[in-house]
Amino acid sequence: MIHLRALPGTPASRLSVNQIVDKALEEAAIYCEAGIHALMLENMHDLPYLRRQVGPEIVAAMAVAAREVKRFSNLPCGVQVLAGANKQALAVAQAAGLDFIRAEGFVFSQISDEGMMHSDAGELLRYRRQIGAEHIAIWADIKKKHSSHAITADVNIAEMAKAAEFFRAEGLIITGPSTGLSANVEELKAVRAATGLPLLVGSGITAENIKTYLPLADGFIVGSYFKEGGHWDAPLSRERVRELVELVEAG
Repeated sequence: MIHLRALPGTPASRLSVNQIVDKALEEAAIYCEAGIHALMLENMHDLPYLRRQVGPEIVAAMAVAAREVKRFSNLPCGVQVLAGANKQALAVAQAAGLDFIRAEGFVFSQISDEGMMHSDAGELLRYRRQIGAEHIAIWADIKKKHSSHAITADVNIAEMAKAAEFFRAEGLIITGPSTGLSANVEELKAVRAATGLPLLVGSGITAENIKTYLPLADGFIVGSYFKEGGHWDAPLSRERVRELVELVEAG
């Protein structure tokens, strides 16, 4: 995961778009050198996030950064636009020539720290068709992190996963309750048994637990662990990236 620096117009914004792109390319170079298999960009520093809405300045800046990262790396690349701005993520991916998006709130409703978020699967897939972006895969978060799921407490995670598959997601993402926290192993096993979709672990992967999760998932989205001290807003650590990649390659 490449956490783009705060984008234009957001409270923490301090850098120009060119500087943001340069920082993203610096991180992409470290990832490529270590042998990472794919890259994803997100606007992690744009705190506090808007719910399902970002301005055209965010879409434009992310498309520019994503295009440059894709061209530099020549790896499969994706994008997530926080929070739950999935249509905008598709627009970025289409403009930048990306391969997938990470979609929050694809099925069911939850109360996130941005407020109530309802399912957008129907609207999102129609939008994908309208812009000719059906080659861009949608990887859907199940039980989105940083959220309360009390209103769907009678629906277990396996049923949520089956609903996402039924609604044409191309892959599933399971996380812990917040950034940096590990996914529940039993929930991963339940989702794996319930659907035939590829499964990613979306938070909490470390050098200490990767061996536990390797048999349970098809891939891992890693952000926080790759930073110095394991904190998401610290500089990227070349040593941490190399260490985890070596552990994964060793099986």
